[in-house]
Amino acid sequence: MNITNDIITAYIDTFYENDNKDLKELRKFAEEHRVPIIQKDTEGLLLSLLKIKKPENMLEIGAAIGYSACCFADGCGCKVLTIEADRETRDIALNNVKNLGLEDKVDVIQGDARDILPELSKKFDVVFIDAAKSHYREFWDLAVPLCKDDAVIICDNILMKGMTASDEYDKGRRYKTSIRKMREFVIYINSLDYADTCVLPVGDGVSISVIDKSI
Repeated sequence: MNITNDIITAYIDTFYENDNKDLKELRKFAEEHRVPIIQKDTEGLLLSLLKIKKPENMLEIGAAIGYSACCFADGCGCKVLTIEADRETRDIALNNVKNLGLEDKVDVIQGDARDILPELSKKFDVVFIDAAKSHYREFWDLAVPLCKDDAVIICDNILMKGMTASDEYDKGRRYKTSIRKMREFVIYINSLDYADTCVLPVGDGVSISVIDKSI
């Protein structure tokens, strides 16, 4: 389900196509096998933002099969450090990075981001959070110390197919806890003095926060 009108989303998607044929094939594979990756309109938005921001180093929390990390590295030339909790999925991501010839741009680490982030010393221009939704607050708090001044933190799936905005989209109340935590997280990031945040109804909802560490 799209949180915007499906017809509008399909229309917008006709104007975006990744130029890299290998990434096109990887997206096709993911869609055919129902592997969760960023939606096309989200991808287009983020690549445009990255080309404006021109980051040198980017941190991704939630690699999955490595599609988005490869997309970012290929699209804007930045180096991407991405973290994946599942070992088997990490191995798939590593293979995709190799097949795309991006070993010098993308580094995939396996483990729980909550354990890995406190051990990192590198500073990042952009952070992309796209992992376990109920842990977004923890990921955010651990990622902020790793941000350069004026870094951007982007969070995907922030509207959770509309469920963050209204209980009517969670008919069986199956995701009650995750929805509550996401609502709390959205309120949290919008209340921070050091973060200028906007939430956009793109893909499954994207938050974009500019970090001012001088505050």
